[in-house]
Amino acid sequence: MTDVVDADELLRRIRRGKDWAADQERVWQERAQGLTATDPEGAREASVRAGAYEAVLRVLEVIVDPGSAPAERTGVNQVT
Repeated sequence: MTDVVDADELLRRIRRGKDWAADQERVWQERAQGLTATDPEGAREASVRAGAYEAVLRVLEVIVDPGSAPAERTGVNQVT
């Protein structure tokens, strides 16, 4: 990678990644909830993927706003 970016551009990229991770978490969580009754194994896999995106999102939140309390997240990983 040879691109040189300033701090503002880096922060914009991180925020864009954070927004994307939040969207993906939401998509996979909705998919998990939709599959719960018809495909329990698929629902578990979707729930794991939602959890992975949640982890990415939390890391990016810490980078963007260090020291703040983590956002309360509900609905993630409730499929068992």
